[in-house]
Amino acid sequence: MKLTAKKTAPYRYLAPTILLMIVFMVIPICMVIGYSFVDGAVVSKNPDFVGLANYKAIFADSEYLGAISNTIIFVVVSVVAHLVLGMLFAMLLNTKYFGTRTKTIARVIYILPWVFTASVVAILWKLMLQPSGIVNYLLSVFPQISQNTEWLSNRELALAVICFINIWCGYPFYMISILAGLQGISGDLYESAAIDGATGVKSFLHITIPQLKPILISIAMLDFIWTLQSFNVIWMLTGGGPVNATETVSIYIYKKAFQKVDYSMAATAATILLVVCIFVAIFYVKQQKKVRE
Repeated sequence: MKLTAKKTAPYRYLAPTILLMIVFMVIPICMVIGYSFVDGAVVSKNPDFVGLANYKAIFADSEYLGAISNTIIFVVVSVVAHLVLGMLFAMLLNTKYFGTRTKTIARVIYILPWVFTASVVAILWKLMLQPSGIVNYLLSVFPQISQNTEWLSNRELALAVICFINIWCGYPFYMISILAGLQGISGDLYESAAIDGATGVKSFLHITIPQLKPILISIAMLDFIWTLQSFNVIWMLTGGGPVNATETVSIYIYKKAFQKVDYSMAATAATILLVVCIFVAIFYVKQQKKVRE
């Protein structure tokens, strides 16, 4: 009896967590996938099964295609900029030219954007980007730039501004991860390279990058998924406007479900987004296995 209890103990400990995951994750996901194959989901007592009709309709929807385009731009620009800035600041914090106190102060300053919640970030930037805000005031020294620029209301500027804000509040994650990787690289490798006549650029390309490759790939994939699902900051800053200029797939799903009450199309878009995230997650898990091996 005691032996059986010991064998089943791990499963009993995991049971509550597994049950919660099934109730709050697996079942809702299955319901959303099911809604994508019917017409009039939630709002109709007897929704009609339409098969793949919703998927055909959504790819014919110009608003959805525009949301995909905005999402691709938003994700690619954000992930690449996060990587570049994260690497730059991590290398600055890892350099020997600054003292410990200076590095500590810099580390605190650099990490601040990541500490702020989405609501704080949105309110902060919304105030600064107003026509009478500090951004236009600082730019007023340049006569070529309009002093009353509507940064979030201008269709041509809004998406670029949203990308900038997302980059600003997301790069510290890269910085911390890359800094940890840099501190784990043996100094002997750089000393050997210096003896062989390698310059700083060559050492970076042939030592730093290869050593950091597993970390860079892992955090890039995680950031890809997070940015793909980004909603809070965009919604609080622009609501997807002006004229859908900053509408990403996540914003499109929200609008379809809670503004237009078209749960079937919202579920269809959510299912497509889920499939993309699953493929990236599978690639991420495989990458992690390679790192452990």
